[in-house]
Amino acid sequence: MLVMITNTSKCMRSDQLFMRNEYAGRGKWNIPLVRKQELNVDNLSLIACSDTKANDFSANTQNGVHFFVDDYRFNGIYNNPEKSLAKYAQYAFLLTPDFSTYADMSLWRQMESVAKNRWCGAYWQSKGLTVIPTISWSTPSSYDFCFDGVEENSIVAVGMIGCKQNRLNFMRGYYAMQEKIHPEMVICFGTPFPEMQGNVVTVDYRSSRKVVR
Repeated sequence: MLVMITNTSKCMRSDQLFMRNEYAGRGKWNIPLVRKQELNVDNLSLIACSDTKANDFSANTQNGVHFFVDDYRFNGIYNNPEKSLAKYAQYAFLLTPDFSTYADMSLWRQMESVAKNRWCGAYWQSKGLTVIPTISWSTPSSYDFCFDGVEENSIVAVGMIGCKQNRLNFMRGYYAMQEKIHPEMVICFGTPFPEMQGNVVTVDYRSSRKVVR
């Protein structure tokens, strides 16, 4: 029996989950762009992605969803984004997933985390969802890419988990973010430092885990 061999290279070039080139990019590395969106922050509340569920008929759907949890809890949204789309579409808005950018990671891994963050945001926006980019950084070496893929004057989100231990590095990155993005508003997950300038809206960590069961 004659077996036809598929042109694997050609197939891969047409596979968007392999190429990841369907969205406009910004910056030196052409990182996918998460476009500026408006958001009503009156009574702003968030729940963790790990507290979401399919067919959620509770009051939780009035909340936004954050990803300030361990990476393993949300890796699937990048690897298989269609699988969780219907679930996340139930909620008021989404923060882009906070893939880790630890200082002791190689820079290529940190850049990969930023690109995955933005790709997921661009994907959700292409499906009509409201998306706010989560911004993270490590050392000044990461500033070359960690603020890319975000429109100027956007609303952005930052997380304070673990930042208390290295306040100086956090504030250096925060000032760099302000200079690069000029965010309209900063959604701060956790207690902000007093010196954080700009329009900062605080979301309490504990209340984000008090979801309707």
